[in-house]
Amino acid sequence: MAENDTLADHERAAEDLALGSVFPTPTREQWEAEVLKVLNRRRPPGQELPIDKALDRLRATTVEGIMIEPLYTSSDRDLGFPAVGTFERGATIRTGEMDAWDVRQLHEDPDPATTREAVLQDLERGGTSVWLRSGSDAINPDDLENVLADVLLDLAAVAVSSRDDQVAAAASLAKVWKDRGIDLTTATGNLGLDALGLAAVTGTAPDLTPHRQWVAAALAELPGVRALTVDVLPYHDAGASDADELGLAIATGVDYLRDLEEAGIPPADAFTQIEFRVSATADQFLTIARLRALRRLWSRVGEVIGIPAELRGARQHAVTSWRMMSRDDAYVNVLRTTLACFAASVGGAEAITVLPFDTVHGLPNDFSRRIARNTQIILAEESNIARVNDPAGGSFFVEQLTDELAEAGWAWFQQLEAAGGMTKAVGGALVADRLAASAAERDRRLSDRSAPLTGVSMFPQAVEPAIERTPRPPAPDSVLPRRRDAEMFEALRDRTSALGEGGNAPTVLLAALGSRRDFGARETFTTALLGVAGIGTTLVEGTDPAVFAQGLKDADTNVAVLCSSAAMYAEHGQTVARALREAGATTVLIAGNAKELGEAPDGTVDGALFAGVDTVPLLTSILDTLETAR
Repeated sequence: MAENDTLADHERAAEDLALGSVFPTPTREQWEAEVLKVLNRRRPPGQELPIDKALDRLRATTVEGIMIEPLYTSSDRDLGFPAVGTFERGATIRTGEMDAWDVRQLHEDPDPATTREAVLQDLERGGTSVWLRSGSDAINPDDLENVLADVLLDLAAVAVSSRDDQVAAAASLAKVWKDRGIDLTTATGNLGLDALGLAAVTGTAPDLTPHRQWVAAALAELPGVRALTVDVLPYHDAGASDADELGLAIATGVDYLRDLEEAGIPPADAFTQIEFRVSATADQFLTIARLRALRRLWSRVGEVIGIPAELRGARQHAVTSWRMMSRDDAYVNVLRTTLACFAASVGGAEAITVLPFDTVHGLPNDFSRRIARNTQIILAEESNIARVNDPAGGSFFVEQLTDELAEAGWAWFQQLEAAGGMTKAVGGALVADRLAASAAERDRRLSDRSAPLTGVSMFPQAVEPAIERTPRPPAPDSVLPRRRDAEMFEALRDRTSALGEGGNAPTVLLAALGSRRDFGARETFTTALLGVAGIGTTLVEGTDPAVFAQGLKDADTNVAVLCSSAAMYAEHGQTVARALREAGATTVLIAGNAKELGEAPDGTVDGALFAGVDTVPLLTSILDTLETAR
């Protein structure tokens, strides 16, 4: 009787805890009313925003033009299940084990002894597989036997890649497996052949012939090994958008299937030989949606060509983006890679590589490799992400974003197909122009800081701590541009450092009119904006024009910025600007809007600093002016 009473109490308690049921479901109209209340709070009567204008303020667009709405609501879609159907919810089912994904760390140090030790250390401390990059600027193919000497090859998977000689890397790894005398059916990994990716990087004509040989060999002797990798990282590093990556990945995979079918390899067998290497960025939602969309698109390819339903899932190896890594304030890279790793896991990647935070500075050391490795382990074992299948599934936003990315990626894939396929398009203007357009749009967003980079374009450090690492060997030439998002800002800091090499660091005078309550906000904003280029500031307060004129001379600079409120600008701005000109200021700027000076003559100020300003040209112009005073 007591047990039944206890059960009844629990059931009643569960009913009592349904707290959401006692609240009325809000309508969209009610939500819109709250939006208007917030956005119109400080607008004068008669100038309130209507709802359409208010929602425009809250919308954003991705680089490929996908609109991000401020609110997403439910739909009646059938979510399906992981490992079935379109596979967007995952190509495999996570069972709750801590090895739900492959912790695959990258090794590329040319010194075989160093790499051998690092490989063993990673495997002993949480890594589950090894990714070795071979080539003229990385590990010599002949050193693979030495590098893998301590690895139990029947337990740990090994993947290889190369930017200049993929066949040599594949042959060397296959030789290691055979020479070691292990049961070849237990070998797992990837031979890293990607002829179209190699052609895109080197500018040479693609040669898919080795694919046929190595796929046949893998099917016959190495059932646990995939011979081919569709690597979209070179396109990502050249500026590709998320939709660009999807279209390029699918187009490449389809051409590989065509070529293998011509060689007599059944499509179902060829399908099992392809792994996709994709980027994971700090934009977690776009990364999650892109990985889900790729599986949907690849499943559709499999459906059209008659691949058995259970084989249509795309296996993905996600690598945290090199393009998003910064040289300056490098420890912020730990935050970026954590977000990217989280997104790759939630997106369902089967293998994940986290690049060390010091990647830009040179070859990583033990500490940075440990941080990279433990990022995955903590997310899997302490955050329990590995226990959940498709945790983003059902999110109205993620589902809609997956749909739109899939549509955009498929449309781009169709353009490539119409041009004759990826084999013909890889070295042509179609791909190059598309990448250039996406890169230009991203550069625009970086420059006006609508795509902010923490520690670089936002909240920069005044002094960068030194990070010393072993330099990387010179990389082989690439016809694809390879650059990081932060480089445009790092170039500004380098220029500032060069100007200050003689001990006289370039400085801008901040003419702070009035008291702290008048100029505080804009002075803080201006200091941080100039700090993006490493430009120092000298603050002079007050309203006396003579004080500011003397301050300009004492600071030994020819650039000044007015910082204050609209009221102070109206009362003192023009007078102070003239005094600064007479004292030798070549450039006078205003923090805010030049209209706040009132009816000022043309040339009173030379420009304005405000949220959304095109930062790189502005700071370049300031440095140009400061250089004339050297």
